[in-house]
Amino acid sequence: MRHRFERHVLDGVDVRAALLTLVVDLGLLLRRRGHAVRALTLQLAFACGQWEKIRRLVEPSAHEDDLRTLAYQVMDAAGLQRGRLTGITLRDEDLLDADQVAEQISLDAGREARLVAERAVDRVREKFGPGVIGPAALRVGLVATAADPGPRAGRHR
Repeated sequence: MRHRFERHVLDGVDVRAALLTLVVDLGLLLRRRGHAVRALTLQLAFACGQWEKIRRLVEPSAHEDDLRTLAYQVMDAAGLQRGRLTGITLRDEDLLDADQVAEQISLDAGREARLVAERAVDRVREKFGPGVIGPAALRVGLVATAADPGPRAGRHR
């Protein structure tokens, strides 16, 4: 999954929004294909070069929650302060069939609720299209994305 910025980006909110969009798209693609990943590669393209890091998940997964957590950890490890980003690439690494992934019994009711919600969201996306539902941060105008360059919170047109 790749996102190219129209201009050099310094704003961390825009970068997180782009990364979140990539995570959602990758998770949906993995679940549709019946795959899970053991690792993710995050590649950041700058005006003057590239940075790439691979990180492994604790256990194989195709769930947005797990992918987002790992992607954000890798992004934080980049230690961006004034980097002029031109693009972000998020790649799945070490694929396996989802039916080979052992599911552990969880006592975390919050996680279980998010997994149930994820299955419901996938059904909605299947019926109405992938862009019809997603993370609230991308929907309410708090962050602008390339697909929806709408107003930011606190700004007037």
